[in-house]
Amino acid sequence: MSRLLVVDDEEKIRVVIRKYAEFEGYEIEEASNGIDAVEKSKKKDYDLIILDIMMPELDGFSTCRKIRENKDTPIIMLSARGEEYDKIHGFELGIDDYVVKPFSPRELMMRVKAVLARGKVTKRESEHEVYDIEGLHIDFTGRIVTVDGENVSMTPKEYDLLFYLVSNRGIALTRERIISDVWGYDYYGDDRTLDTHIKLLRSSIGKYRKYLVTLRGVGYRFEG
Repeated sequence: MSRLLVVDDEEKIRVVIRKYAEFEGYEIEEASNGIDAVEKSKKKDYDLIILDIMMPELDGFSTCRKIRENKDTPIIMLSARGEEYDKIHGFELGIDDYVVKPFSPRELMMRVKAVLARGKVTKRESEHEVYDIEGLHIDFTGRIVTVDGENVSMTPKEYDLLFYLVSNRGIALTRERIISDVWGYDYYGDDRTLDTHIKLLRSSIGKYRKYLVTLRGVGYRFEG
């Protein structure tokens, strides 16, 4: 049984999530603020954390940062704001998904299931343990990326996305296929999640973003 920690200062939100999550067979624990969530995450291991952004004392971003100092627990962030900045900031902190309030509890459970169930992206490590093009160096096995000799810090999902695109370089990949293979489920919801990660990835690899080509109306292709 997977154990979830639900963090939200609104009791009614926690009650709704608990109801649906327990129906799906999950064990639920709650925290009404970020400070409590950080302490709970230090003492116990959770399979996933559902974390609200707008909370008093310690907001969701700060809570996520604190949790990430000790744990790599998957995090789904909740917010009443759907601004792109908030999503990008959350993904930069390493969250796994972002859900805007008001949300469908059933959709949230689908996203929880997807995050818990997804396996590691197939990276074809036997064929491409290391890949180099100009000053871009990618070590699949070590999950290390360097740009002109400088190590690049990426979120886990950025690594997964880059490795997937490079492993399938030269292939026109549809948005649906990328999301299904990298996120581990047939996409359900806001497809801007992929666009946000592509934007982060292009920023991370700098001038070598030229190899990550947008195929208008289709998806993306890594040319190399």
